[in-house]
Amino acid sequence: MSNPGREHWETVKWILRYLKGTSKVCLTFGVGKFVLEGFTDSDMSGDVDSSRSTSGYVMTYAGGVVSWHSRLQKSVVLSTTEAEYMTTVETDTELIWMKNFLSELGMKQEKFLLHCDNQSAIHLAKNAAYHSRTKHIQRRYHWLREKVDDGEFALVNTHTNDNGSDRLTKNLLMDRLRFYRQRTRLAYSFPKTRKSRSKDQIG
Repeated sequence: MSNPGREHWETVKWILRYLKGTSKVCLTFGVGKFVLEGFTDSDMSGDVDSSRSTSGYVMTYAGGVVSWHSRLQKSVVLSTTEAEYMTTVETDTELIWMKNFLSELGMKQEKFLLHCDNQSAIHLAKNAAYHSRTKHIQRRYHWLREKVDDGEFALVNTHTNDNGSDRLTKNLLMDRLRFYRQRTRLAYSFPKTRKSRSKDQIG
C-alpha cells in the first residue's frame, strides 16, 4: 500500500484492539452434536480500495469451529446475489473436502447442511433456468448447482442473526460479536473473576 490514509490507520488500530482483547480466547468442542455444518456470507463491495466483496465461511463440528475463511473475492461483482453465490461456491468446495475427510475416518453423516442468508443466491443455485441478470457469472461458479442437484449437500436459508460467518465479512458491535463467539463456542482460556465470568463466560 503506497499511500495509506486515515481510514487505513483506523482499521489497523481496530485490528490491534481486537487482537489484544481476544488473545486469551480459544476454541472448545464437544457440546453440540457430531455434525458437520457450513455457514456462508459476504458483503457487497466492502473494500474501499478495489470495490471487491469479502467472502467468509465457517465450518462447525461437535459445536466448535474446525475451519474458517475470510478474504476478498477475485473479481468485482455487480450484485449482492452474485457476491453471495460466489462465496457459497467457495464454501461448498471446503464442505465437500471435509465431508470426504470424515468419510476416510469412518464417520458418516446422513445430511450435510450449508447455511446461507441470501434467498436469491439459494434460488440461483437450485434453479437451472437462464437468468439474464446473472449470465455474466463465470461458468465455474455454476458447479454449485450440479452439487445441489446431486444431493452432495442441502442449501438452506438462514437468518442473518443466526449466520455464524457474518462476523467474517463486516464490522460488528460488541454485543453481536459476543453473540457469535457463543455460537461458535469460543471461550476464555484463563479463569476470570466471579463477576465478569457470570456476565460473559463465553464472550
